[in-house]
Amino acid sequence: MKKTYKIEVDCANCAAKMEDAAKKTDGVKDASVNFMTLKMKVEFEEDADVEKVMDSVFKACRKIEPDCEIYYK
Repeated sequence: MKKTYKIEVDCANCAAKMEDAAKKTDGVKDASVNFMTLKMKVEFEEDADVEKVMDSVFKACRKIEPDCEIYYK
């Protein structure tokens, strides 16, 4: 399953770090962040609990960029 989320991030470098953090999160098959459109695309592993995985992605991204936002709820 793939989903696209609106995000808020201040710079392209931070967006790249958020992408790396998302890709390393359990339950994520692949992820990409587009700084220009402020979108995050996430492909989930089969049978993944999307909301729990996105909670983990959000926490991982907040460790890197404390004032970032991912609109997933």
